[in-house]
Amino acid sequence: MSWKDHIMEAHLTVTNVVKHGKNMKSDRYFVWQEDGANDLIAGGIHAEKAVTGTTDLFTKKEFDPWKEELEAAFDASPYIFWELNSVQYEENTGFYHYEWVWEVI
Repeated sequence: MSWKDHIMEAHLTVTNVVKHGKNMKSDRYFVWQEDGANDLIAGGIHAEKAVTGTTDLFTKKEFDPWKEELEAAFDASPYIFWELNSVQYEENTGFYHYEWVWEVI
C-alpha cells in the first residue's frame, strides 16, 4: 500500500464524508491534505521516506465521536504517527474544528 492508501483507509474507517484538500457543504466532514516530507537521508539519498500532512474535522456536534474514531483508526495503523494539534470553536460558522498533524511512512 502507498502512504495515501494508509491515510485514506484510516479516514474511511470512520466515514466516507471525507475529501482531499477540499471543504464540503456539510455539517460534519473531514478534510485531509499532505503538506511535505520528513525523509531520512543517508549517504546522499532518501533512505526512508515519510509524508507529513493534516486532517481537519469540521463538525457542528459538540464532543463528536468521530474524533475518537479517527484517533483509533490512526492508532490501528503501524504506518501513521499523529498528534492532535488544535481544537477550536469557530463562532462565525458554528463549527467545532479539530486539527491533527500526521506522518505516514
